[in-house]
Amino acid sequence: MSAEPPTTEPPPPPPPPIEDKPFGTPGPPLSRRNPVLLGFLFGLGAIMAYTLFLGVRNAASILVLIFIALFLAIGLNPAVSRLRRWGLPRAAAVAVVALSVVLLLVGGLVALIPPLVTQTTELINNAPGVVEGLRRSETVNELVQRYDIANRVQGAVNAGTIGNALGGVVGGARLLFGTIFNILTVLVLTIYFMAAFDRIKATGYRLAPASRRERVELLTDEILTKVGAYMVGALAIAILAGTSTFVLALVLGLAYPFALAVVVAVCDLIPQIGATIGAVVVSLVGLASSVTDGIVCIVFFVIYQQVENYLIYPRVMRRSVRVSDVAALVAALVGVGLFGVVGALVAIPMVAAVQLILREVTFPSLEER
Repeated sequence: MSAEPPTTEPPPPPPPPIEDKPFGTPGPPLSRRNPVLLGFLFGLGAIMAYTLFLGVRNAASILVLIFIALFLAIGLNPAVSRLRRWGLPRAAAVAVVALSVVLLLVGGLVALIPPLVTQTTELINNAPGVVEGLRRSETVNELVQRYDIANRVQGAVNAGTIGNALGGVVGGARLLFGTIFNILTVLVLTIYFMAAFDRIKATGYRLAPASRRERVELLTDEILTKVGAYMVGALAIAILAGTSTFVLALVLGLAYPFALAVVVAVCDLIPQIGATIGAVVVSLVGLASSVTDGIVCIVFFVIYQQVENYLIYPRVMRRSVRVSDVAALVAALVGVGLFGVVGALVAIPMVAAVQLILREVTFPSLEER
């Protein structure tokens, strides 16, 4: 008998699809140690990090304006809170504070524009006489002939110096309008931040865990209070510098004493370098009046800056922000070195915030271990 060939049974039909999984049961997840998956995720993360870096770098100027506006809004918020305690609604309080800031800016411009226009007009009117006096000077004529200045000037003009000058004029106009745009942008953003300050704080507090939210609110409110106190202290120092300059200008009989005082007060708000800029401006005006007045201005500002940097500034910051003298000076210097003017602007409030966090959070947690 011949053996019958084995019969092959057909494979069982696939199970019917589950209703909630019509395309079948998903397979096991990929291993996290898969080299392909690790390489892909690493490359994707590097691309995203580089894209974020490019975005921040391209928007750096706008981010700086936003940061300055937020810092000013934090500094001006105590004034808004004071007006609200007097019975004004928040919109009216913000409007009053914003109008006061605008009036201060307009007052400063009104004080500065007439002297600039007058001095520029005098320079233009006196230019022909100055040129004629130089032409008649034997010393100048001798120098012109010795160094062939006339031919050099003519060659520079032929080489396109006029075009470069026009480019400089266009660049100056661009810088002027860019500065005006930045000031207006900061002003508008500051008003918006002041109007929505409570909502911004509430949204930020919601990011903290509910169990720690109350403590985070208390610490953050204290830090914001220190920022406002720093702004008040900086304004007091600037007003003192402007008042001293006004008295000096009156004693020496310099032209436009109020305008000089405004220049020094505004420049003094810029940490570290602002006081030097204001001193240079006033000293140049003093030298234009007479050599004696110029020397007196230079000596006055050298002495005053030493007193302000090592006596007035640390004492005011110690009383307002409760930061030690050494910490205030070191923070300002480090802030200028790292981030320029913006770094110097926020250095002292940052030091106050770090001291508060160390005292209230870090040190107690270390003591419990």
